[in-house]
Amino acid sequence: MNTRRKLIIGAGAGALTGPWAGNAMAQTYPSRPIRFIMPYAPGGSSEILARPIVQELSKNLGQSVFIDFKPGGGTTIGADVVAKSAPDGHTLVMMLSAHAINATLMPKLPYDTVKDFAGITLAATLPLVVVVPAQSAIRSMADLIATAKARPGKLTFASAGPGNTSHLSVEYLKSLLGLDMIHVPYKGSGPAIIGLLGGEVDFMFDSLSSSLAQIRAGKFRAIAMASARRSRILPDVPTVAESGVPGFDVSVWYSVLAAAGTPAPIVQKLNAEIIRAMRAPEVKEKIEGFGYDIVGSTPEQLDSFIKSEIVRWGKVVKDSGASVN
Repeated sequence: MNTRRKLIIGAGAGALTGPWAGNAMAQTYPSRPIRFIMPYAPGGSSEILARPIVQELSKNLGQSVFIDFKPGGGTTIGADVVAKSAPDGHTLVMMLSAHAINATLMPKLPYDTVKDFAGITLAATLPLVVVVPAQSAIRSMADLIATAKARPGKLTFASAGPGNTSHLSVEYLKSLLGLDMIHVPYKGSGPAIIGLLGGEVDFMFDSLSSSLAQIRAGKFRAIAMASARRSRILPDVPTVAESGVPGFDVSVWYSVLAAAGTPAPIVQKLNAEIIRAMRAPEVKEKIEGFGYDIVGSTPEQLDSFIKSEIVRWGKVVKDSGASVN
């Protein structure tokens, strides 16, 4: 091979690994429909947040972005699908706080919570609301605590699944106050709401967006907000901290992840497009109307945040004694 031919081939190979390759990769992505895994059953807070974002993404990217529900295993079934998917940005997942909780709650995860995922963005946060059926005799957080103390091992609470924030928030409350209450897990917030409506359980710490319709319809009574501050959506509902549990503060966060090894240009494009979609006026209005606070972090900020949340919730899991085999 002559010297001139070697130089041409060498230059071409360099271009494929340089900035031109990154630009070309981002410009041609996505090349087919994007599968957006939802690790919960339909009707929950993750779908309420994701649905308008996905619709806007489909329009902006020129490719279909479709939601694929994979509930069960405390979000691990859906997460595992993404962890083992091709790292090309065509399979994403919306993971909630449970993603960090599971790192210590479940000792036998089929994936590594940190190493097997590429963070795209911390999309939003949402307060939890403590709800009881409208016909319940429990009318306040003080009532709930008093009932639990008077009837140890009798009061039941629903959750969107083992290790979900709706589960661990009650475990946290139990550990702080020495309460004995029975956990009844469901495969997502939607089924848990149905269970609470049907009288299968006594109460639930639920994402505000999921229970808001039932609260407004008079079917649920909101007795407290689990976050540090009252919600702008339900300003008359006191916080758990205001109701006799100082310092109590639990909210849900929502992140978008891809498989580890997804090329940086694709990660950056997804980050920019998801933030753009969330901040589109109609989408923003809809999201904030359900009580979400839009965040829109960088991928690096999300990765650091998840690591810090693993530490934070690891302490809650240890202190509460909660575990899922």
